[in-house]
Amino acid sequence: MRGTWVKRAVVAVVFGVSVVASAPAAAAAFEAGPGESGTAAGERIVLVGIPGLMWSDVTPADTPNLWRLAGDSALGSLSVRAVRKDTCPYDAWLTVSAGVRSAVGGACGMAPTPEAHGEGAVVPGFSWLWEVREQRDAGALGQALHGAGRTTMAVGPGAALALADREGRVDVYAPSPAEVTQWSRGDVIAVEIPDLVAPYVSGDRLSDVPERLSADARRSAARAADAKLGSFLPRLGPATVLVAGLSDHGSVPHLRTAMLHGPGSGPARTLGARSTHRDDMIILPDLTATILARTGVAAPPAVVGVPVETHATGGTLDERATALRTADVAGQTIRDTTGVFFTTLAVLQVVFYVTAFLLLRRRDGLPAIRAAAVALASIPVSTYLVNLTPWARTAQPAVTLFASIAAIAAAVTVAALAGPWRRGVLGPLTVIAAVTAAVLLGDLLTGTPLQLNSLMGYTGVVGARYYGLGNIPFALLATAVLLVTTAAADRLVRAGRKTVAVALVAVLGAFAMLLDGWPGVGSDFGGVIAFVPGIAVTALIVAGKRVSIVKLGAFCAAGGVLVMAIAYLDYLRPPAGQTHLGRFVGQVADGTFLPVISRKLGAMLSTLLSPNLMPVVLAAFAFLVFALLRPGAASAGVLPIAFERAPMLRAGLLGALVSGLIGMLVNDSGAAVLSMALALAVPLVLSAGIRALQHGEPVPAAGSPGPAAA
Repeated sequence: MRGTWVKRAVVAVVFGVSVVASAPAAAAAFEAGPGESGTAAGERIVLVGIPGLMWSDVTPADTPNLWRLAGDSALGSLSVRAVRKDTCPYDAWLTVSAGVRSAVGGACGMAPTPEAHGEGAVVPGFSWLWEVREQRDAGALGQALHGAGRTTMAVGPGAALALADREGRVDVYAPSPAEVTQWSRGDVIAVEIPDLVAPYVSGDRLSDVPERLSADARRSAARAADAKLGSFLPRLGPATVLVAGLSDHGSVPHLRTAMLHGPGSGPARTLGARSTHRDDMIILPDLTATILARTGVAAPPAVVGVPVETHATGGTLDERATALRTADVAGQTIRDTTGVFFTTLAVLQVVFYVTAFLLLRRRDGLPAIRAAAVALASIPVSTYLVNLTPWARTAQPAVTLFASIAAIAAAVTVAALAGPWRRGVLGPLTVIAAVTAAVLLGDLLTGTPLQLNSLMGYTGVVGARYYGLGNIPFALLATAVLLVTTAAADRLVRAGRKTVAVALVAVLGAFAMLLDGWPGVGSDFGGVIAFVPGIAVTALIVAGKRVSIVKLGAFCAAGGVLVMAIAYLDYLRPPAGQTHLGRFVGQVADGTFLPVISRKLGAMLSTLLSPNLMPVVLAAFAFLVFALLRPGAASAGVLPIAFERAPMLRAGLLGALVSGLIGMLVNDSGAAVLSMALALAVPLVLSAGIRALQHGEPVPAAGSPGPAAA
C-alpha cells in the first residue's frame, strides 16, 4: 500500500511511455499487496460489533478482555463514515449488510428488533429498505452467504440486520450473548454489544451533542461492554474474530477500534486494506468483504470494500494503541480547526490584496509587500510539511499545529528570499513553486502520509478520501508545476531553445498529471480533466501560438478521454483491486452513474457560496483585473513589468488559471480548487513583479494598458 519512491516512479514512467503495453503488468502490481489477507476458504468468522468503541476506551484497567485480545490481534482504525457526517448504529449495520455506504434516512438510532421465526428471526419490513429508502443493496451479505450454503447466526438486532438475506431472515438468532447456548451453530456469526452506544440513543435518534456522558459514565459503559465480550469469547471455539467499534456515539465522528484475531493476525501487526491504501485503517464495507472472503464466498458486484490485510510492525501493545489514539486526535484536530484555518487564510489574502493595492499605488513598502506575498504563498506547502513533526502527540495539538505551520512557513519564506536566487525576478517564485511541487509529488510517491490529517488534505475521521491527491492539493500541484516549469522555460527561451522549453513544460507537466490520475497513486478523476488543458495552454503560449476557445474545448475533451482510459484500465482489474476510478466505469456501464454526477454537481455549486473560499477568488481576480487593465494607477505596473522581464511567466499564470477554472467545474470541491490556485499563483507573480520594479523598470502611465493587457 505504501509504495516506495522507486516503485511508484517506475510505474508512472512505464505508463507514460506505453499505457497499453503496461496495462497487464500494472494491473498485477496493483492487485498484489505487501500484506497478508489470510483468506483461506471455509473459515468460521465472528464479527463482534461494539458501536461507539474508540481506542481511547481500550485500557488494561477498564477493558481487560479487549486489551488481552488486542495483544494477540492485528490492530487498526475503523473509519465508520457511511452517508451522514456521523454514523448511527442502524446505518453502520446496514452498511455491513449492503457492502456499500448506506443510510436508512430520517430518524437514525438502533436497528429494529427482529421477529422470532423458529430458531431464527426475520427483520420486520426488510423490503421497505430498498422499496422506500432506495437501499437496493440491503441484504447483499446475508444473501451471498445463504446462496453459498453458509449458516448465519445473529446475536442482537444490529447483528440480525447485518446478516439478514433479502427476505430479512437469519438462520439462528438470540437477543443477547447471555441467551446463546451453542456458539458452534453458525458458520458466520455477528454479535451486537450495545452497552457503549445505548446511553447516547434517545428513542430512535443518536445524540446530537459531541459527548453526553461524563468520563466516569463512559468508562462504566466500556467496562460493561468488555464484560459482555469476556462472557462468550472463550466459548466461540475455533474462529476468526473481528472486533469493530461499528458506529459513532454522538454528533462528532471519530476513528473507531478495529481488531482481527485469526489467520494472518497476531501481535505486532497492523490492520489495513487497499480501500484506504493505509496499513492501519479500514472502512465499514471492508468488514463485509472480509467476512465473505474468509468464508470462501464470492462478493456481489455491489460490494465496494476489500478484504482486510495485516502488516508486520514493531512496538509494544501500548505503543501501538497509543499510535491509534493519536491518529484519532490528529483527525479530530484537523476536523475542528479546518474552518478556522481557511477563514484566517481568506482574511489574510483579502487584507494582503487591499494593502498591496493601496501601497503599490504610491510605490511604498515594496520589500514588505514582496515578503508578505512570498510568505502567503509558503503557507500551503507548510500545511503538509507540518506532518513531519509530532504535533498530534502534544498536550495542545491545535496550538502546536498552527504554531508549527507558522514556523515552517517562516523558514520557507526566509529560504526563498535569502538565498542566492533572491536577486532574480523569478528566484523566490521558483523556490516556493519547486518546494510545493516536490513535496506533493514526493507525498504521492510515498503513499500520501503528508496529505492525511492535514489542513489542506483529508482525514479518515471525515471519510471523504483516504489516499491519493485531494482537490486542494491538485490545485496546488498543478499551479506549482506550471509555474516552476515556465520559470525554467523562460531561461531556455532566452537562450534560444524554445523547442526544449516547450518539451520541458509538456513532459514535466504530463509526468505530474499521470501521477495525479494513476490509480493507487493520485487516483484523481477531475484533476486529469483540468490538468491537461492547463498544460496544453501553457505549452502553446511558450511556443508562441494562439489559444482559441475551440482549442481549449478540445484540450478539455482530451483530458476527459485520457482519464476515462485510465479508469477503464483500472476497471479491468479484479473488483477488489479497483479504485473509485474503475468503479465509476462500472457505474457508467450499468447506468447508475447519474446519482454520482448529481451529488458532485450539487457539492460543487454549494462551494460557490462559501465564505471561506469565494473572498479569495474575488479578491485575487479583482487585483489581477486592476493590475492588468490599469497598471499605472492600481499596482505600479508590477504585473506588466514581470511579464516583460520574464515573458514565459504569463504562460504559467494563464495555464494555472485554466486548470483552476476547469478544476472548479469538474470537482465537487468547486471553488476550493480555483481559490487555492489563485492563493498560490497570484502572490508569487506579484512578488516577481515587485522585484522587477525594484530593478528600475519603467512604469506604465496611469490608466494605460500594460504590455500583457494590450
